Amino acid sequence: MDIREIQTFAVIVKTGSFQKAAEILQYSQPTISMRIKQLEAELKIPLFERGKTLQLTPAGTLFYEKAQALLAQYDALDQLAEQLHSETPRSLVLGISDPTASLIMPQVIKSFNDAHPTVTIHVQVADANACSQALQDGMIDFAICGAPNLMLDHYYEPFFYDDLNLLVSEQHPLAHQKMVSLKDLKSETFLFTPENCPIRIQIEQYLRRSIGDQYKKMEVTTSLSHKYYVRENLGVSIFTATAHSEVFSGTKVIPIKNLPIHPPIGLLTPSNKTDYDSITLSMIQQIIEAFENRGQDLHYPKILRNHTK
Repeated sequence: MDIREIQTFAVIVKTGSFQKAAEILQYSQPTISMRIKQLEAELKIPLFERGKTLQLTPAGTLFYEKAQALLAQYDALDQLAEQLHSETPRSLVLGISDPTASLIMPQVIKSFNDAHPTVTIHVQVADANACSQALQDGMIDFAICGAPNLMLDHYYEPFFYDDLNLLVSEQHPLAHQKMVSLKDLKSETFLFTPENCPIRIQIEQYLRRSIGDQYKKMEVTTSLSHKYYVRENLGVSIFTATAHSEVFSGTKVIPIKNLPIHPPIGLLTPSNKTDYDSITLSMIQQIIEAFENRGQDLHYPKILRNHTK
């Protein structure tokens, strides 16, 4: 006997209808009927009375009682197999972009390790395009990053949108401003990430609309290093609110008006990957929940989606 035939039989009895069972199991009604015919042929007994109403035969009633016990044991065995699989030593390799890699992932990994002590986590810190290439090369299981320019054969779905703020030294003339506009930033030296960074490209587009080329540039490729250069008043930095969410002495974070750029953070996976195991899904869900909590702390709107279905 096929376990699916027994499961189908049990659902029909519980719902009292072949049609309802087909809807629940997401099979066509002919498929449901065929499974019952096969089961009855294997058992060599009729399970249902043939008539207008759906009724069990005496043999069908007895079989249903035994089937319920069998299915309960099957479910318990399935759960045990999942547990044994989750406890098997294994590793996950994640591609993570900063500031997520430095500011959010350590707490997520700590919580994850407490729940899954046999799983080893490896983190490759890289920008979105490098994460995309690493995924293509099979070097990582998935990535949490901004939207890459080069998608290759991947699927990207954002689950969090950040805001941009201005970071200045406490010695800077704008340090006491409650809010600034791009026009206030004429002749400033901007600390920028590399030229191919999507956020930098968008920022410079808006700067040129507001102040033309009346600004200077200093490239510091690692975004989380900007605060050290800003503190020495070597320039100002426009970067995500998440990156500037922790107070750094000697600097001041100032909101920017009229800068409608909201950099995404999202899940990057192979486009042909339709499912993940429970361990990987647990990690993804914990990351999403961490961003949800971060959004609440920063008073961001809730825009998360469910990635575990």
